[in-house]
Amino acid sequence: MNNIPFIEKININNTPECSINHYWLKIITDGLGNPIYLPVMVARGTQKTPVLGITAAVHGNELNGIPVIQRLFNEIDVNTLKGVIIAIPVVNIPSYIRKKRRFVDGVDLNHIMPGKANGNVSQVYAHRFIERVISKFEYLLDLHTASHGRVNSYYVRADLSEARTNDLAKLQNAQIIVHNPPKDGTLRGAAADMGIPAITLEVGNPSTFQKKMIKSGVEGIHNVLSYLQMTNDEPIKSDTKTVICQKSYWLFTDTGGLLTVHVELRQLLQKGDLIATLRDVFGNTLKQYFAPENGIVIGKSISPVNQTGGRIIHLGIL
Repeated sequence: MNNIPFIEKININNTPECSINHYWLKIITDGLGNPIYLPVMVARGTQKTPVLGITAAVHGNELNGIPVIQRLFNEIDVNTLKGVIIAIPVVNIPSYIRKKRRFVDGVDLNHIMPGKANGNVSQVYAHRFIERVISKFEYLLDLHTASHGRVNSYYVRADLSEARTNDLAKLQNAQIIVHNPPKDGTLRGAAADMGIPAITLEVGNPSTFQKKMIKSGVEGIHNVLSYLQMTNDEPIKSDTKTVICQKSYWLFTDTGGLLTVHVELRQLLQKGDLIATLRDVFGNTLKQYFAPENGIVIGKSISPVNQTGGRIIHLGIL
């Protein structure tokens, strides 16, 4: 693997000052007993702190975060960098290889953090990732995208009641920020429980690279580096007017059929606005869905085939 060192733990001292090193970090072994390694990128500047962690592809088909990290490392001047950047361009290796969202046992890794040392396969993977990687961070930016069959605006989930995560969120120049205290076994929540300020960046759509989304993601991270005084760069400003949401939730169908969603991403809705129509296979209208309250469209389904309980739109409440 191009003479990239294999390691069992991350040691910042192994990366010389003012340099970038790549590593393969052992995390588990497969069914043949062969190691599964995580790619680790470390940029070390003129001092050891702060340590900014960046993660991508916790879900194996969420790819936009990978080139965000690659571009960032191509742009960083380690000779003027103060502190350390540790990036994991692909967290969920088994699912990335299979082009799947979930882990090999069908579990969502971002719902079981921090895992268990003596648990099942996904729990052990999550636990070792927290122990061997996240524990090294002082701040965390976790890069995601929409899931299969859905599209997202460029938005951030963060606990806005906590000053540092509030700042990290607003530095992203995102289209939408949702106040969302970490919960449900997320990586962000596990980091927060360890005292690590963390936000989730939803950078577009799954299974593809989107140039504009990638550019926005890189700019947001540069702003964080400036905020943490890791670089001397001026913050990158944007003409985007960020919409702040106090909460958000998904709307679901209550019967199956062929779904047409009529609204667009970032569209402002009034209570009672038509948002979607469900038809049977013969083209007959089964049901129409309307906005239950005023809000903004954060994400939406683009898959016409919609079973009972299928997603319609992700509604943000301003």
